[in-house]
Amino acid sequence: MNLIKLRKWWYILSLVIIIPGTLSLAIWGLKPSVDFAGGTQIEFSGTQDQVKLEEIARADKLENFTTTKTNGGLIFRTKTVDQAKQKQLKNDVESQITGAKEIRTDAVGPSISKEITRNAFILVVLASLVIVIYIAIMFRKVPKPANSWEFGAAAIIALLHDALVVLGVFSLLGHFYGVEVDPLFITAVLTVIGFSVHDTIVIFDRIRENLIRGSYPDFETTVSVSVYEMLPRTINTSFLVWVILLVLYFFGGPTIKYFVLALLVGIFSGTYSSILNASPLLVSWEEFKAKRKKR
Repeated sequence: MNLIKLRKWWYILSLVIIIPGTLSLAIWGLKPSVDFAGGTQIEFSGTQDQVKLEEIARADKLENFTTTKTNGGLIFRTKTVDQAKQKQLKNDVESQITGAKEIRTDAVGPSISKEITRNAFILVVLASLVIVIYIAIMFRKVPKPANSWEFGAAAIIALLHDALVVLGVFSLLGHFYGVEVDPLFITAVLTVIGFSVHDTIVIFDRIRENLIRGSYPDFETTVSVSVYEMLPRTINTSFLVWVILLVLYFFGGPTIKYFVLALLVGIFSGTYSSILNASPLLVSWEEFKAKRKKR
């Protein structure tokens, strides 16, 4: 089967996946955690028993909270609560967990997290520019009809595809299941972008090699053969990463559960887009140029 000949179906499938998530992002956005929305932070020393602390918090009817281990203690974050709730949690923790003692209670503002979000957005934009320039330079000697800038643009489209898939999935999970995003989520998205670009460049490099050799009659055949040649390597690499992430998802604990889920979704999408979006886009681009030239 020629995967490249079916490129219109791959584009449609991508749209079917992306559109619901994009609409969800536009309508509902992402559900922010305490780190993004602000709230109350209580630090305890003398214990690292996260499970017990979370049991007490649920018993005290606190919701949307996170717990983080520190050097010899725990940090408890939740949406803003009144002093009565804070005092109740403090008393329950100190009475039910041996050695636990409240060190401090602070109001957590969202300003730091907004700065992290802004910086992450800037990093993605800068990374995209660097990727385009890097590919344009490294692929500058690619034979006609291909153009090095087209390779860079196709890689960026695949990158945006994967970022939108992850963001859309978590927007839907946030709206329907209350899944929140935290700074680890930003890390996951940036990791997915890096993985996606890596996979895409590996396939593009094989396309360039085959174009230089000139072993195949036309551009579409060259791209199709190149994709098939790299298919086992790409799928095997992604499969091994997926196995490791699945183990982490089921046995890594609640702290990193959604971080790992974002990686699972993003790496699956990255593998798909590298094979069935980025490479076919090169062929579609050349097809468009040829039709425009005829006109």
